Amino acid sequence: MMKPEMQKAFNAQINEELFSSYLYAAMVNYFEQQNLKGMAAWMRVQVQEELIHATKLFGYVLERDGAVELKAIAAPKAAWKSPQEAWKAALAHEQHITACILDLHAKAVELKDPASTIFLEWFVTEQVEEESNARDIVAQMEMVKGAPGGLFMLDRELGGRPAPAGGGAASAT
Repeated sequence: MMKPEMQKAFNAQINEELFSSYLYAAMVNYFEQQNLKGMAAWMRVQVQEELIHATKLFGYVLERDGAVELKAIAAPKAAWKSPQEAWKAALAHEQHITACILDLHAKAVELKDPASTIFLEWFVTEQVEEESNARDIVAQMEMVKGAPGGLFMLDRELGGRPAPAGGGAASAT
C-alpha cells in the first residue's frame, strides 16, 4: 500500500509527464509550421515517450493499490522566436522534469518506501538521457545558427529518430 503523501507526489509527477507530452505536441506544431519536418518528427517521438512515462507512473500507483487523481493539464507555450529557442525550451523543461523526479525519489527515501525508490531509479537514469539528448541538439543548433544549409541537414538527421519500443508502456522497467 502506498502512503498518501507518496501517492500525492506520484500523481503530481503523472501530471508533469502529461504536460510534457502537451508541450512537445505544441513543438510538433511549431516545427511543422516552420517546415522543419524532421524536428517535428523527433518531437512526435518525444510526445510518445512522455506518454509512456506517464503510463508507467500511472500503472505503478495502481499496482501499489493507490488511486490516480488526474488533474487539469495547463496549456503549453505554442510558439517560439526561433527553432533554437524551442530547443532551449525543451532542454530547460527536461531539466525541470529531472528536478521533479529527483524530488520524488528523495520523498520515497524520506518516507522509507524502498519499492518506490527502486522503481524511480529507471526515471533518474532516463532523465540523464533526456537532458543529454536535448543538450546535444541545442549545441548543434548553435553550431548551425545562421547557416540555412546546416539547419536543413540537422532537420533531416533529427527526422531519423526511431519510435520508442512498444509494448512495455505499462511495465515498471
